[in-house]
Formats: sequence, structure tokens, C-alpha cells
Amino acid sequence: MDIFNWIDKNSASLKGKRVAISGSTGGIGRELCFYLAYLKADLILMDRNEKKMGNLEAELSNRFNGVNITKIKLDLSDMGVVRSAVNELRPLSPNIIILNAGAYSVPRYKCNTELDNVFQINFASPYYMIKSLLPIIRKNKGRVVAVGSIAHNYSKLDIADTDFSTRKKASLVYGNAKRFLMFSLFELFKTEKDASLSVVHPGITFTGITAHYPKLIFAIIKHPMKIIFMKPKKAALSVLKGVFEATDYHRWIGPRLFNIWGLPKNKLLKTCSKNESKQIFIEAEKIYKKLENPD
Repeated sequence: MDIFNWIDKNSASLKGKRVAISGSTGGIGRELCFYLAYLKADLILMDRNEKKMGNLEAELSNRFNGVNITKIKLDLSDMGVVRSAVNELRPLSPNIIILNAGAYSVPRYKCNTELDNVFQINFASPYYMIKSLLPIIRKNKGRVVAVGSIAHNYSKLDIADTDFSTRKKASLVYGNAKRFLMFSLFELFKTEKDASLSVVHPGITFTGITAHYPKLIFAIIKHPMKIIFMKPKKAALSVLKGVFEATDYHRWIGPRLFNIWGLPKNKLLKTCSKNESKQIFIEAEKIYKKLENPD
């Protein structure tokens, strides 16, 4: 498949558009940056690894003459860094914000917000950023592209354990955080007129987020994974499609075959009731208020 031929047919120039992307240096985020630069977007790289951002900036500048790049340090597990990143983003006035960064099976701990770090990284910090920047997104008639996951279907809302801090299974903890991100944003943008949302997912692909198994098991499965599942270059197309196509309430964009293989398609989600979605939003707003006023 000629990736850039598909991009030419299914996208448009982003010249003059400022696109901010979290998790910009690895896996899908890295591929997206090349696609966005190809489409002449002004890039705002957001990542916790400043060295990798510098290397990526050099690669993009070498390949795409005149590409405009800004770098912002972003560690989603640290609300102090998140607030600083939001303050840096405001004057840059992004037209599109891509919530791509995530963490799956990582060492668990409580953040300084008292939330589980997997929940903080995948939901609480991204939601805080979008709520804080929503006036700017509205002003620009901009879009939020939120990267969800098929893992969201592994979990259900538990008000007694909102961040799943008592759970041990990585798929449940990660799935709960992604469920919160997806459905809180569906509710937040449900009545928006000047800003839009696209919830997307890449299916299953071989990236750093999947390299969480014990070393021996990972050594055995990594090559079959590369063969069986889509490569990040192709999986990233679902996210890119979200840049150009908004999703209606409880719809998302992802691989057309079993949500795992193929080119992106806009589909109806049947994995969360409207009532649960509203309850997730209520809990999300409570968390946001605590993050906004920590004292």
C-alpha cells in the first residue's frame, strides 16, 4: 500500500494550521508527525523526552523544508508539568489537539493528585488539558482528536473505585482510563457548536505501548505481532482521518475489520450506555474541579 497516495486522496493541506500532538516521539505519534508535516501543518510536539523531541525535530526539518516546529515538555503523570504545558499552549493557539500519549502496563503508583498514574496519564491529565484549552479551541473552531482503545470495552464504571487503583490487571486499568477519556469527551462535546471532537483508535499495532510483556515472552511474540497486526505507519491513518472528520456522539474511527485490520472507517459504538456515559462525565467533572483547585 502506498501510504502517501492514500493521504493525498483522503486529506487536505494543513498549511497555516497549528497541530499539537502528545506522545509525539514514539510509535503512532511519530508516524503522525511525518504525515502532518507532509500536509504542511505547523507542529507542536508534546512529549516527556526532550532529547527524542530534538531528534524528531531534526528528522522532520531535514525531510520537509520549512516545517515549523515548536516543542513543549509534557509529562502527563505530573500535574505541575501539565499545567506548565497548558500555559505554553495557550499563546500558540492550536487549531487541532491530538491526544495520542498513553501508558499501559507500567509500574503503578499514586500521583501527587492521589490518582493512579495509569488513570492520570490516560485520562485525568488529557481531560484537564482539553477543558482548560476549550475556549481557544472554540475560538479557532478547532478539533480535539482523542485516541481511544478497544480495551475500553474491558471495563465498566465503578464509582467506588473510579481510577481502578485496586485492580491489578493492566488491561482493566488501561481500559477504564480510556473509557473515561472517550465517553467524558463525547458528553463534553455533545452540545458544542464551535468546536468538534473525533474519537479514534488504531486497533492493535506493535509500538512501545505493547512492549510490556516479560522479556522472554516478549522476545517470542514480538515477531508474530509484527506480522499479524498492522504496522504503526498504517495504524496511524485512523488517527489522521480524525483530523479531517469529526465523530458524532458515540461513534469512532478505526480499522474496518474487527477494529483490528484495514483502513479507517467511522463506526457506531455500542459498548457504553447513554446513562453510563453521563455518569462518567459527572465523575470526570469532579476530577477536573479537584485538579483545577488542588487546595
